[in-house]
Amino acid sequence: MKEKRTLMLPGPTPIPERARLAGATEMIGHREVECEELLKEVVDGLKYVFQTENDVLVLTCSGTGGLEGSITNTLSRGDKVLSLCTGAFGERYATIAEKYGLEVERLDVSWGEAVDPKRVEEKLESYKEGEIKAILMTHNETSTGVINHPEPIGKLARKYNCLLLIDAVSSLAGIELKTDKWGADVVVTSSQKALMTPPGLCLVSVSHRALKAYETSDLPKFYLDFKRAKDRYDAKNQTPATPAISVLYVLREVLRDIKEEGLENVFKRHEIVTKAIRLSMKAIGLELLVDDEVASKTVTAVRLPEGISYSVLRSNLKDKYNVYITGSKGQLQGKVFRIGHLGNVSRMDILSTISALEFVLLDLGFELELGAGLAAAQKVFYEEERS
Repeated sequence: MKEKRTLMLPGPTPIPERARLAGATEMIGHREVECEELLKEVVDGLKYVFQTENDVLVLTCSGTGGLEGSITNTLSRGDKVLSLCTGAFGERYATIAEKYGLEVERLDVSWGEAVDPKRVEEKLESYKEGEIKAILMTHNETSTGVINHPEPIGKLARKYNCLLLIDAVSSLAGIELKTDKWGADVVVTSSQKALMTPPGLCLVSVSHRALKAYETSDLPKFYLDFKRAKDRYDAKNQTPATPAISVLYVLREVLRDIKEEGLENVFKRHEIVTKAIRLSMKAIGLELLVDDEVASKTVTAVRLPEGISYSVLRSNLKDKYNVYITGSKGQLQGKVFRIGHLGNVSRMDILSTISALEFVLLDLGFELELGAGLAAAQKVFYEEERS
């Protein structure tokens, strides 16, 4: 009999059962009062998770759509922006801006390291006042498993009078992000990550400064027009086009669960799981890509042992134990594997994954003490439960 699927990806992530069943709720009209009530509850719940009083927009698209919208709704052709590139997704954000005719100054950071705010300020200082219109940053660089902290960058954005646009696709609801307090003007996330919902929705918080910038933006926009979405919601609690209603039903249940658990407890849970994963990899004898100080709380990148390819490791885990992991992109393709541990990932999921990984590595000739990684993770869970 095939093992139970253990989905350890940085997205899509497992959906809690009650929320998953909510997706089978009978369909309703998207211009009916029932849908307006559904959308309002979702938006209110999202404001809690975003930690914001700003507008939160619900777009029916992937996170990439929201990132594109963050550019087209706040900037104009020829504007200069500073893009903080710490991996594949930071580079992609920069590429989106370039495609729309923006002048992009890339601050390149070695993959596996976090942004140094001092370097950001040095770069901003090298331009005339107001010349840089926006800073683009990736809160959690999924390709490397690195956290970039928005708070000091938000202070710099205010100091140098530019917008701060944040890709929080793999961080929001898994890693602390105080949207208003830290000065984020646009924050983009998507439904299928730490929000534990099927793919299909992009959620975007938009500050008053960003809405002011919209007024002079000359880039083309229609489906991803933030002002159009805001006006429709403000007037009728609706979206301009038909939303993904079944996905909204799931998201509503997830947001209720998050509110019940409390954000502080959600973040703590992710921190404990991260600690267990990282210590278990070290106990097995594997090398982690990034230092503990900058390590993501939602995805961990591990260097592949010499002589073991990612494709072989992945296929063995999937075919023998029904455990799903992923590789990386760009510079790290074929050099690391990544374990996602965000959203609805339980301690048993973690322990099952570690156990399967030990079995597969042993079969592939990697020398390890069977159970060493498992014991390290168990110790973390045991001690944290009783602390």
